[in-house]
Amino acid sequence: MAAMTVYDRLAEQLGAGESKVIARIFETLLDQAEATLVLAASPPATIDELSQKAGIDTARLEPMIDTLFRKGLLFKSRKADGTRYYRVRNVLQFHDATAVMNNPPPAMLELWREYTRSEWEAQSKLIQAALPQAVMRVVPIGVSVEPNSQVLASDDVGRLIDGARKIAVTRCSCRAIDGACGKPVEVCIQLDRAAEYALERGTGRPLSHAEARRMLELCELEGLVHVAENKQGLGHVICNCCRDCCINWPSVETGVGTFVSPSRFAP
Repeated sequence: MAAMTVYDRLAEQLGAGESKVIARIFETLLDQAEATLVLAASPPATIDELSQKAGIDTARLEPMIDTLFRKGLLFKSRKADGTRYYRVRNVLQFHDATAVMNNPPPAMLELWREYTRSEWEAQSKLIQAALPQAVMRVVPIGVSVEPNSQVLASDDVGRLIDGARKIAVTRCSCRAIDGACGKPVEVCIQLDRAAEYALERGTGRPLSHAEARRMLELCELEGLVHVAENKQGLGHVICNCCRDCCINWPSVETGVGTFVSPSRFAP
């Protein structure tokens, strides 16, 4: 049996140790030193702690961290006592963060297409089995809901926009990888902390509340489905999903019943 590489170990840490593709995606993005650094960034650690764990001098470490942040492999946790860095935590986060990086390697995008075709359906079922509820939920646009309905704020996509203090838009990670359907790509709406992350990383541009509402109307006309995190409160993202490219619909057979919870409203 071949020895486990640092890329294999990263895939294993994402819960994808059996994947034939995820380790190869890491390999397109990281050299050995960068992979060692990403592996060391769990639990969240300061630059000094990472230097010690990864065996990399701090002077060399700081530019590496910035590069890995922009690639979507390291994230920042800012606390009163300083900033700590932590690695990508699961396959979904890995997919979404790397797909919209600036100037993504073509080889990485092709590997994500291979993963989506050959492995994602099985992986999504493992995720479904491990979680207490659906990951995402479908939310209606305001005009689809009768005015006299008792609508919670979490069930109206317009209210999610209104409740955000900061909004940005990025490319849809799924259509950035595939995009064969020809639907608009720059329509993934990021809210609050996610918006700040996208703007700092340079993968998004700011939107006003009015611009975000107009974007939702455009997505409605294009037949895209508004999908948000399946939890009370604002959440971090409003996806505008197509049927063809988006991994929120793992397969026609799986549908929206388990991985994505359907809207409680009828059009």
